[in-house]
Amino acid sequence: MTKLVLDLTKSIDENAAVYFEKAKKVRKKIEGAERALEESLKKLKEMEAKRDKFILEKSKQEQFKDRKREWYEKFRWFVSSEGFLVVGGRDATSNEIIIKKHTEQNDLVFHTDMAGSPFFVVKSEGKQIGEKTKEESADAVCTLSKAWKLGLHTTSVFYVAPEQVSKKTKAGEYMGKGAFMIYGKTNYISNKVNLAVGITQKQQIMAGPIDAIKANCHNHVVLVQGDEKASAVAKYIRHKIGGSLDEIIRALPSGGFEIRKR
Repeated sequence: MTKLVLDLTKSIDENAAVYFEKAKKVRKKIEGAERALEESLKKLKEMEAKRDKFILEKSKQEQFKDRKREWYEKFRWFVSSEGFLVVGGRDATSNEIIIKKHTEQNDLVFHTDMAGSPFFVVKSEGKQIGEKTKEESADAVCTLSKAWKLGLHTTSVFYVAPEQVSKKTKAGEYMGKGAFMIYGKTNYISNKVNLAVGITQKQQIMAGPIDAIKANCHNHVVLVQGDEKASAVAKYIRHKIGGSLDEIIRALPSGGFEIRKR
């Protein structure tokens, strides 16, 4: 039961005024406590959201880390919109491996006239390679060559049969690691810089021509040449599609980038 203490030297109105002031102070303290409680609850929710996001990201990273890698993921690769596996070299060593160990009869070998460019191989798997796959492969060779870094939008790209690619040279000549002689007719094909990065149902990071990525990935980001560093762009891509940051960086060509907004 609440007790009221009255000052008999004051009138009823004066006593009422004293208690009114006390009530105002108490009300302010209550309002302050309520605001502090609201702020605390808001911060707690933010911390819980950050925790949940961290747990989710960690779970995704663990899932990505633990998945089984296919042999072609050591190289540059994508699956064409027609369903053909296309594999490319990252450097002289991987160029050598792809041509010597992963090129078979009825495959197609793509390259450019530009020094230091990757070799790409379209794996036929006994099927007729379509024109759309050839176009996408040519775009990939152009995009992942020095053309990207130099700011070029196209370069000379050709394709040949595997038996036209050889280490054989004229007497006194030597072919370095990753370099090959091309014999016979070369089929030049129009091309352009054309790049997207996506993630497949198997949680694979795939980089290649836009149509190929759209056909095989449930989420993707389109890139064009620009001034942004690979590390910054890779973080944005991971935020949008998930996956491993290292894998995303490895999938990008050398040079600067810009995100093409949808």
